[in-house]
Formats: sequence, structure tokens, C-alpha cells
Amino acid sequence: MIDGIPVIDAVVHPYNLTEENFRTPHARPITDIVSAGNRSVAPEGYRLPQEGYERDWSVEEVATMSFVENYTDLASYHVVPIRAFHDGICSIEKGLEAQERWPDRFLFYVGVDPLEGQKAFDDLDRQMEQFRDVTGLKLYPNSWLGQEVAGWKMDDPEVAFPIFEHARRHGIKTVAIHKAIPLGPVELQHYRVDDIDRAAMAFPDLNFEIVHGGMAFLEETAWQITRFRNVWVNLETTATMLTNRPAAFERAFAALIQHGGKKALGQIFWGTGCMVSHPRPHLEHFVRDFTLSAEITDRFGLPEISTDVKRAILAENYARLHGIDLGERLSRIKGDEFDLRRPDGTEPARGYSTTAVGDVAY
Repeated sequence: MIDGIPVIDAVVHPYNLTEENFRTPHARPITDIVSAGNRSVAPEGYRLPQEGYERDWSVEEVATMSFVENYTDLASYHVVPIRAFHDGICSIEKGLEAQERWPDRFLFYVGVDPLEGQKAFDDLDRQMEQFRDVTGLKLYPNSWLGQEVAGWKMDDPEVAFPIFEHARRHGIKTVAIHKAIPLGPVELQHYRVDDIDRAAMAFPDLNFEIVHGGMAFLEETAWQITRFRNVWVNLETTATMLTNRPAAFERAFAALIQHGGKKALGQIFWGTGCMVSHPRPHLEHFVRDFTLSAEITDRFGLPEISTDVKRAILAENYARLHGIDLGERLSRIKGDEFDLRRPDGTEPARGYSTTAVGDVAY
């Protein structure tokens, strides 16, 4: 908790960014994006040099960064199916390790590549057998199977809809799709959000989570969460603007709620993507510094960003989306190893101090 507010981080993933994990040439530009991103969004003390960042991160490091070096209570592990990397960049195996070691701290999103055809369905079946606490399905709009990058859209009745139907048969109710941030020199069209409209209409019993919502296509995203109760915004990466571009975050956040107001505030939730950047400074800025200026509030008739609003975004909205009894879930982590290392109300450990690169952070 931070200042008495529970925190659920909607995305964490320990990437393997070693060159040995590169499967196709596309792995290098993807690695360059996330590696440079760490240094561009982080304040002093939270930056890592390239050699310290581009390595195989362990799930234990992501766990301690989240629960010991930060105020996070629960975190959602995303299996990432980026086939430019041998293990997809964030492996199933690390997720299974988290499940075995810290089942009360983690929730899980399985991940497949819809353009792999039958293999995608088989992968989904297998992961559903392996993970016990699956709360969602993670997808990417590009496929890196060969030397050329292919793309697909969420409203494709032949590619996307069969995957949604298969996930639904497994009891999955939330589909998370990476949007807004193109991963390298690829077509922008697959990162737009327009294609989510038809998916939300065709599958009203599923929820669609826009990961990186607010980084681009603000007007379209704002109208989506106004028109569709089953479309949600995950603030992963967008949250980093709180630290390096606070005015830009204010404009983005105001734009997201400009049409839906209080209703829209109920469809936005917190995510950091730990370990892409260190989660702590962004969270502290959101809780302790962020507000909408009187000028923006008055001009657009926006609601106040109160402590209750922040509480909803940091944990309650995500818990409601997934049917999580937040009080019961938090009671299960009392007295665990992370609670003993950082009792509620105490200062987190220094950034990266529990990882293998604590001595090179600058």
C-alpha cells in the first residue's frame, strides 16, 4: 500500500533481452525501444546502463522490485508471445515459477499469437492447464514468426474472433491487447484502437483492455470507454509520463475522461510494466502529486481527481473487472515474505537494490 491505498499493478514482466534469446532480426529494434525507454523515463537513481538492462531478468527481481522496492500489493504477470525472441521475451516458465512461489501475490494473463493458427489454440489450452489463477489473455497486433512482420486486427472474424471464442470457452473474460506503441519499424495501422469497436460489439460478454491506453489515439480511446462498458484502459507506459512529462500525462488523462467523466474514471486502471521501468517513482507521483489543474477542470467540466478516484484506479477498478474480493485477497498476503521485508507504512528499499544491477543504477 501507499499512504493507505492498495495497489494492483496490472502488468509486470521479466524480459529476457539477451542476444542469445534473439530469434529474428526484429528482436534488436524491440530491445532498443524498451532499453532506451528505461533511461528516458526514469529520474536519477532509477536509470540503468545498456549492459545492465539488456539481460535476462528473473521473476524474483520483478517480484522484489514490485513488493519490496515499491508499494505494490498484487501484480499481474503477462506471458508475452513476441516470437522474435525464443521465449517470447517473457516466458511461461517464469510465470509458473511466480505461481509456485507466490500464488497469493500474482495473477496471470496467458499469451498467444493468433497468426500461428492451430498452434495458438493449442498454446492457449496448454497454458490454461498450467496456470491456476488466469484472469486474462494477452495479445499483440503483430506477429514476428519469420523474417517479415505480419499484422492482424481485433475485428477480424477469421483471425481474432475464433481466439476470443476459444478463450471464452476456457472461462477467460478479459482480452488485453497491446496498442498505441508500435514495436519497431512496423505498420502503425495495427496499433490503432478503432478495430476494438467491432470486437466489443461482437463479444459483449468479454472485456477488452487497451494496454498503453493514452499514449496515442486519445480521442478514439476516450470515445471507446464512453460508448462501451466492456472497454478498459491500462495505464502501462502512459504512467511513466507522470515522472518525465507530468504536463503531458495531465493532458492525456484529461483527454481520456473528457467525454465519459466519472464513468470513464471507472474504466481506467494502474499498470507499470515492471521491469520496463522501475515502478516506484511513477506511483509516488500519481498518489502524491497528480491533480488536474483548475483551468483544465473548469474548461472541460471534469471531475476532481480525489483520493477515492486514485484508490479506484490503483486497485478497485481492476478488482471489479476481474471479480476479485480485494479485502480477502489482501488478507492472504499479510505476513508473507514480502510483507515482512516491507511492512505496510514503511519506506520501500532503494531502487534496484534487491536486483543484480543495484550497483550500476544511476
